[in-house]
Amino acid sequence: MPERIRKRDGRIVEFDRDKITTAIYKAILSVGVDDAKVLAGKLANRVVEELEGEHIPVPSVEDVQDVVERVLIRAGLDKVAKAYILYRQHRADVRALKSLIGVKDDIKLSVNAVHVLKKRYLLKNERGEVIETPGQMLRRVASAIADAERRYGSSSDEVDAIERAFMKMMRDLEFLPNSPTLMNAGTALGQLAACFVLPIEDSMVSIFDAVKNAALIHQSGGGTGFSFSRLRPKGDVVRSTGGIASGPVSFMRVFDIATEVIKQGGKRRGANMGVLRVDHPDILEFIRAKEGGALSNFNISVAATDDFMHAVERDDDYVLVNPRTGEEVKRVSARAVFKELVAYAWKTGDPGIIFIDEVNRHNPTPAVGEIEATNPCGEQPLLPYESCNLGSIDVSKFVERGEIDWQGLGERIRVCVRFLDDVIDVNRYPLPEIKEMTLANRKIGLGIMGFAELLIKQGIAYDTKEAIAIGEELMRFITDEARHSSAELGDERGSFPNFEQSIWRQRYDSMRNATVTTIAPTGTISIIASCSSGIEPVFAVAFVRNVMGGMLEINPLFEAIAKERGFYSRELILKVAKRGTIRDIEGIPGDVKELFVTALEMEPEWHVRMQAAFQRYTDNAVSKTVNLRNDATWDDVERVFLMAYRLKCKGITVYRYGCKEGVLSPGVPGLMLDEYVRADSEYTGVCRVCSV
Repeated sequence: MPERIRKRDGRIVEFDRDKITTAIYKAILSVGVDDAKVLAGKLANRVVEELEGEHIPVPSVEDVQDVVERVLIRAGLDKVAKAYILYRQHRADVRALKSLIGVKDDIKLSVNAVHVLKKRYLLKNERGEVIETPGQMLRRVASAIADAERRYGSSSDEVDAIERAFMKMMRDLEFLPNSPTLMNAGTALGQLAACFVLPIEDSMVSIFDAVKNAALIHQSGGGTGFSFSRLRPKGDVVRSTGGIASGPVSFMRVFDIATEVIKQGGKRRGANMGVLRVDHPDILEFIRAKEGGALSNFNISVAATDDFMHAVERDDDYVLVNPRTGEEVKRVSARAVFKELVAYAWKTGDPGIIFIDEVNRHNPTPAVGEIEATNPCGEQPLLPYESCNLGSIDVSKFVERGEIDWQGLGERIRVCVRFLDDVIDVNRYPLPEIKEMTLANRKIGLGIMGFAELLIKQGIAYDTKEAIAIGEELMRFITDEARHSSAELGDERGSFPNFEQSIWRQRYDSMRNATVTTIAPTGTISIIASCSSGIEPVFAVAFVRNVMGGMLEINPLFEAIAKERGFYSRELILKVAKRGTIRDIEGIPGDVKELFVTALEMEPEWHVRMQAAFQRYTDNAVSKTVNLRNDATWDDVERVFLMAYRLKCKGITVYRYGCKEGVLSPGVPGLMLDEYVRADSEYTGVCRVCSV
């Protein structure tokens, strides 16, 4: 057997017969021949024998593929040979498309992933030309982050070993950090965090300091959250000028315009979260603020208190308070305000709700301060001037033969925690106040993506009690392992400075990070990893991605099952791409239809129950969108909000498809660009203002 093989990029690597077996096996599966595994093994042996007979010292990939074709034809497997040749041609077409994009793909990503990397991540020269490959980008990141190890006495050999570990898990797409880390690590900018919260006090100086600081953060790829709850209400007196206050919503427009300007020159659009307490006198104006497409660079959320939610349940009045004076302004019907919130969430997708008392019940450093706001997608509650860096594991990579590889996942978690902690040390912070607060608490947010694929690989439908139990077990394991790793790092490097003022001092001798887990929407990093976003269900089984004139994307697990069970055809895939779902398509077995349930097909309660299951064992919060069909009612939204509160979610967001023009909507044919369900290059079916 040949010992080495020459790759297309000229690299010479170890010869791996298993890759030949796998390629032949897939071709056999696609045409429905029996005993595919046994036959693939025998044919691979013949390929190796023929290669040995040709006496080529180092065969190329093309040499091997030519031999595979000849072996299949001589074996009388004409259909298999045709399938293999077509696949080979498809791969050649993909390489050609990537070449047209202008990126040399050295880690075998999807065309759309390469497109997104070129657009936002890969370094460019002054002429806008890409000057690094995806593999070189990951090497740049791994090297920059591993350099933090030198601060703790690691030798050069130890640093090199850690860099290799970081590189391997990213190159294998088992883990990816948040976008700013991929963009900026190892560059002059060096700002690596995704999530920030900035304070806004009731003064013109504070307001416009926050506008300036937010602009600096957006320019570096970060997203910002603000509580506008301290600003005096509209119509209140301004004693310094004798004028009348314009209120929080008017100043949100200033932030929105500044964000619009910054995003035109940045690597990605700026993103904001605007929060207002439900007891602020301007709460109704805030609830209605996004009507007509206003504040397009904001997600907004009402900070709902326990008192308010209890008043809603009892149909009582509650008190609105002027934040300037602390005095009661008036009493209003809690249920009337709640109905207004429900109506606008149904109509525009905003506002969401942050259950602010539940958030603060889990504040790890209550003595340091109260949490008032989150990052743009709601998964990261933070103190004023605090930042956090995130990263996500593709958990579908840790399923073998239908079972979760808990040992392998645990080993990966430990490396990820070390990576994210190292990010804190090498990060270049945009403001000294942010550096001080971030280093004092050292929060990290390790999360997941690919959960939908994990369930499919286990044969479990998303909208089942079994799936909820898997989600809870998985997140409990991840947080337990991450916290154990953080405690070990605390022993090794020292606890975060506010440890003695934290909730952890009663339970641990040391802890490196005040928080360790977060469920982010994962946006574009899930596109790079070619998996589903965060803990979301499958968005569509097949659809057309608006890249290079339109690329058909098929869920690879559905495609594999269709081929294995003999109902695959090109016509079927095109039929699915016109609908996005498979529920009403003939010829697909019922159990497969149940397994590939999409976001819009399941009842809303399953979205909420899954979010609650993950929240139970997540330090920070969970970004999850409850996707509603276009014909959903106000009552549906109300039930979702109340259920989320009762199940102790930290926040909740709903999105009724079709409520915003131009957003992909499989359930509303009028919004489709043509006869196929379509999505732009960065659409993942999650957080509409940002992606991390």
